Amino acid sequence: MSRIHLLPDAVASQVAAGEVVERPASVVKELVENSLDAGARRIEVMIRRGGKSHIRVVDDGTGMDRDDALLSLERHATSKIRTGADLAAIRTLGFRGEALPSIASVSRFRLATREPAGLAGTEIVISGGKIEAVRDGGDAPGTQIDVRSLFYNLPARRKFLRAERTETSHVEQLMHLQAIGHPEVAFTLLIDDRVALQLAPASSLIERIRDLTGHEAAAQLLPVADTTRDGVRVRGYIGKPGVSRSSRSQQIIFLNGRAIENPTLNFALREGYHTALMKGQYPVTFLFLEMDPARVDVNVHPSKREVRFREPREVKEAVVRAVAGTLEAARGDWREQFDKAPSAPATPLPAAGSALPEPELLPVAASQELRGDWWPDRAAGPAPPPPSPPPAENASDFRILGVLGKLYVLMENAGGLVLVDQHAAHERILFEEMRRQMEAQGVPSQRLLLPLTIRLSPREGELLTLHGETLRKMGVGLEPFGGGTFKVDSLPQFLRVGDPAGFLHEMIAELRETSSRSSALRLGEDVIATTVCRHAVKANDVLREPELVRLIQDLLACELPYCCPHGRPTMIQISYG
Repeated sequence: MSRIHLLPDAVASQVAAGEVVERPASVVKELVENSLDAGARRIEVMIRRGGKSHIRVVDDGTGMDRDDALLSLERHATSKIRTGADLAAIRTLGFRGEALPSIASVSRFRLATREPAGLAGTEIVISGGKIEAVRDGGDAPGTQIDVRSLFYNLPARRKFLRAERTETSHVEQLMHLQAIGHPEVAFTLLIDDRVALQLAPASSLIERIRDLTGHEAAAQLLPVADTTRDGVRVRGYIGKPGVSRSSRSQQIIFLNGRAIENPTLNFALREGYHTALMKGQYPVTFLFLEMDPARVDVNVHPSKREVRFREPREVKEAVVRAVAGTLEAARGDWREQFDKAPSAPATPLPAAGSALPEPELLPVAASQELRGDWWPDRAAGPAPPPPSPPPAENASDFRILGVLGKLYVLMENAGGLVLVDQHAAHERILFEEMRRQMEAQGVPSQRLLLPLTIRLSPREGELLTLHGETLRKMGVGLEPFGGGTFKVDSLPQFLRVGDPAGFLHEMIAELRETSSRSSALRLGEDVIATTVCRHAVKANDVLREPELVRLIQDLLACELPYCCPHGRPTMIQISYG
């Protein structure tokens, strides 16, 4: 007796539907994408009870005649591709021909559609995948789809749905995503007959972002110049240094109009921000990528959210350069604004050690010398009074009001009041000084008393061999020892780790993520940042006037003056307005 048999069509449809229809938000996603592919300019979505009981999507797209409407409900029936070759040139959001039959197989489904020139429309009613009625309809041009009692015929699957509030939040997030990706389209979302979202067509992406996130959040974004590199076009907006989130919820990336997720792009954003992003934090991005569809595979999963790139390194390089270039340009704009002369004439600083007029400000007194080596030697005791700093061209572009609570340097510039975190500022200065010296001279290494052996996979060994010169410049001495084993006989002199093998494995992980734009010494920057943190002036250290002036001047000369190596802001501007 044969043990293998064909599944009935109804069962096969329900199995396939599980890949496409995960929750009510999945239904909304598929239907809204169909509306966008149909050229809709107005899309209205209505849900009840989180979408469990009722979902309705209405659009003003091209609509369908009766034959196409019936055919659209057959599995793998689509107007978007015809041959296998078309899979290499997909420009639409949908193409698999699975969404409508999958949704209809697990709900009570109604489709009403009409072409603009049609005298009458078509209405089709389906229950659990079985057609119950096909008749003429009098609806407006476009398409209207009603999905009721989702998973009514799959009670086990229905029990896995979350609370109504949770399912509603997923639908809202999905609508926000689609609205950002298509600012030229008007969107309306009704939740239990209450208007939750109503967006008119926007004239620009930033206008749509402002409508969704508010003026304050939009003001924290930097425009990414529309650039193309290796056939990859990048544009959009990214958050300023210091603007980040604890999750990727606002790390939004579109590829050819489709919202996507890809580890390569996550690494690219991290590297593009470099030290302008705190560890464990994620940037706020609204990035739009465009490239030849033949260079990307969107047919990875029925949800069509995951993609694979044919040349991931080229895509990564394009994103890294776009993000890093935006931050560099922002530094120039920020410096130009900061260097403007203050509205009131600058007044000379008080004599060293004298009290400032404001009672809440502390007098500034002698402290350690900030210049010279990478960090002051705190074990040597107080340093002699440093000479007054030489006059600089921008010495009168700001005036120091004093120090607040031994924490913040208070300054005035053209824009208003500026609070500088003296510890974070000194960290940034020391970090860039130490990195420049390491790049110019290499890293002093220290030989190990007992060489360390480490066993690596073939891929890890290949990476170490390929970047051997970089590692030697970093002070890491290693050589093949046979059988996939490497011998390590020296490590960077400043390195203080109890697990050298773990340190090398972390370096190997970073080697996979680095781009050609990265400094060779990027691999050790986490260690540098930790080192300078220990030696930078602390929050309660008292600095005198010449040191404060030098601190601010050195900070303004840094590549990234507005954040420390860990991504914390070095200064906050409080505007007059």
